[in-house]
Parts: sequence; structure tokens; C-alpha cells
Amino acid sequence: MAEYKLLLPSMGEGVMEATIISWLYNEGDSVKEDDSVVEIATDKVDSDVPTPVSGKIIKILKQKDEVAKIGEAIAILETEGGEEAISEQPQTPKTAAEVQTQIPNVEPEVVQELEEPLQTASSGSFSNSDRYLSPLVKSISQQENISESELQSIEGSGLEGRITKEDILAFIADRPKLGAAKPAQVSTPAPVAVPQAQAQTQAPAPMKVGAGDEVIPMDRVRKIIADAMVRSKQTAPHVTSFIESDVTNVVRWRAKHKDIFEKREGEKLTYMPIFVKAIVKAIQDFPMINVSVDGDKIIKKKNINIGMATALPDGNLIVPVIKNADQLSLSGLAKAINDLAYRARNKKLKPEETQGATYTISNVGGFGNLMGTPIIPQPQVAIMAVGAIVKKPAVLETKDGDVIAIRHLMFMSHSYDHRVVDGSLGGMFLKHVHDYLQNWDLDTEI
Repeated sequence: MAEYKLLLPSMGEGVMEATIISWLYNEGDSVKEDDSVVEIATDKVDSDVPTPVSGKIIKILKQKDEVAKIGEAIAILETEGGEEAISEQPQTPKTAAEVQTQIPNVEPEVVQELEEPLQTASSGSFSNSDRYLSPLVKSISQQENISESELQSIEGSGLEGRITKEDILAFIADRPKLGAAKPAQVSTPAPVAVPQAQAQTQAPAPMKVGAGDEVIPMDRVRKIIADAMVRSKQTAPHVTSFIESDVTNVVRWRAKHKDIFEKREGEKLTYMPIFVKAIVKAIQDFPMINVSVDGDKIIKKKNINIGMATALPDGNLIVPVIKNADQLSLSGLAKAINDLAYRARNKKLKPEETQGATYTISNVGGFGNLMGTPIIPQPQVAIMAVGAIVKKPAVLETKDGDVIAIRHLMFMSHSYDHRVVDGSLGGMFLKHVHDYLQNWDLDTEI
């Protein structure tokens, strides 16, 4: 017999730790190779960890709600083998230099992007503290200007008293009530009168709970979504443009091919791969939509990775990513979209499948909505929402004059970051998506 240490595998770029949600097996249970043995949660996604070997779990090292670092042992299995104990090699994230040596012809901006998370994790004003802080907690602390003395006063709920994201967000929410002091300033400015409205914004009055009201604490995912949405609005000045498209050709084309496609591929043919295809073409026409902002620098992305906002059964939201969408055919897009949506709703996504999006689409029409004003997922600079397809009377221009006909119409809304995307670029991009859909070729192959 031999012992095998089950290590927490790499969860993708920038993810340094994960929280144990629940163990699917108990000590003494036997497991087979590739069985999912534990559910974990990161700030990106919930997922399962499979075991790469068969054996019996003889010791669980990380219990529910405890935090494990990438490459840390979370359980010990007894396996069939020699006397010498074996263990999996730690799957720690590689450095940018190691990545660069493995990938030929890496562009400078890609290397810079890989290096940034490593620099962030090792930098910050809290490096002198003997208390462990995750990169995410450090980032939030720096953004909120929380001093080291304030951090020391926070009672962490994580392993060995570590401060979790929930702890730091709760502290920020209670900060006005606690009268937490800001970090010491070099000089004390003269008192300035604060308008009453501004003061209320900075320190909102406690919410009154009436008789019969139900208080529902946010779950972990909802807290992450709320924090991300607020930070996006604080970071990017949002502008939204709208357009109404005649998608009659798209509706007719799908009606013609959906049964054939499902019989041939065993997959549903939805409208989403068509929308994604049109967006990809428009990105190729206007590549400055496919960018991110880093301070006063614009990072133009080489790959076109489309995020797809997906509603979960519990009411939360997740955004799986179609990687290199420009390299997929319509059939390939349909399969990728169906697969990601299914696994998202069944908590089977891998963490890396929710990272790296360069542009996002949200289908608000799936809920019967005509249009919406979506919030940009940082660090992207734009997002598109497609509304419900509705039959309406519309004016058509023919060689014999204008006529009124029943057409399938759909609103699209395009939210973009006005720091780097002006109205002309944002509007022309939306118009090109509109043109690709409105002029959809009925002879398009699938």
C-alpha cells in the first residue's frame, strides 16, 4: 500500500486559493480514478475536484469552510502500490517567465498581462503585516483605503483567522457605523462643510426592517456579483446605444435548419450562435472594441473570447467564456454554447472557463424583455444585450414602392466604456452587428 496526497489543483490565472464547500465522500470511503471527491469555491466559480487515482480516503486534511492554497494537500488516499509514499506534484501557477519559455513568439502585451497578477499578489501596502492576506483581500483593502491597523482589528472567519472576502466586505459595510478612522494623513485639512445629500451617500442611514419583513442574507455568489457590478459602475462611465433589427431572415433560416441540425448533431440550434457569429464579425471590423484599460494604457486583445451571461437555477448569474470564438463555425459555436450553458447550470464548469472574456453578450430576450442596459464586466469595455424577437408590422422598400409587412424585429443595446469607446465607435459597432443579422444569408451552411 502507498499513500497519495490529493492536492488542490490550479484554478486558473490569478486564483491562489479556494474554499472547501463540501466533501462528497467520507474518510474510509473508496473512490475511483476521476471521481469528483470535493466541491470547492473560488471567487470565479464553484467546481468539483476529481481524484487522479483510485484508492481509499484515509484522512481529510481540509474540512468544510476551510481555505486551501493552490498545491496544498487536502486529503490523503491509500492506493495500491509499493511501500514508498507518492504524491502529486503541486500544480502551482507558473511564472510569466516560465509561460514565455513554453509559448513561442509571445507578444509583449501578453507577457505583461501574465505578469500583472503576480506583481499584484506580491505588492501592496500590507506586505509588512504578519497576517496572511489573499490577493483579492489586498486589492479590496487598497481600493477602500483600509489601513493596516484596521485590518488587524478585523476578526477573520477563515482558516487560522484569515480574513475572507466576506469579512472585508462586511467590515466596509459597517465602517460608517463603527466610525473607522481613515489612514493617517500627512497634514490635516481644514473642516469642509459637506452637503447633506453627499453626507447621506457616504453614510446611509441603517435600513429599517418592518414587522413581517423577511431578511435574506446574500449568498457568496450574490455578494461577488454585487461587488463586481458596483466596481464596474465606479470604474467605467457607461454609455448605451440602441438599435432595432429586422431578424426575419435569421428566424426563417433557423426554422429551416433546427430539426436537421438536432437530428444530425444531437444538439439544439438556438439563436445564440447566430448572434455570437455576428458579434465576432463586427469585432473583426472594429478591433478596438476588443480591448481592456490598464491605467492610461489600452490593451488590444489578440484573441476573441465571448462571454455568455447565463442565469442559474438559484437566481444567480455566471458568465462562461467561448474561447477563440472567431475560429469556430456556426456548428462549433452551437455545440460550445450548449455545452457551457448546460455545465454552468449544473455547476460543472472549470474555473478557467469563466475567465479571459474580451466581450460579453446577454440574452435578456430569454425572459421576455424587449431591451436592457447591461453593465460592463470588467476589465472588458463593452457588452451587448439582445431582446425578445417580436412580430410587428414594418415598412419594407420594394421596387414597386413601400409596403407594410409582418416582420420579426428585435432590439439590441450596446453598453460601452466611454473612457476608450466613443459614440461613433460604439454606434458603428452596433450597426455592423445589426447589418449582419438583418442581411443574414438564407443559404448559410451549418
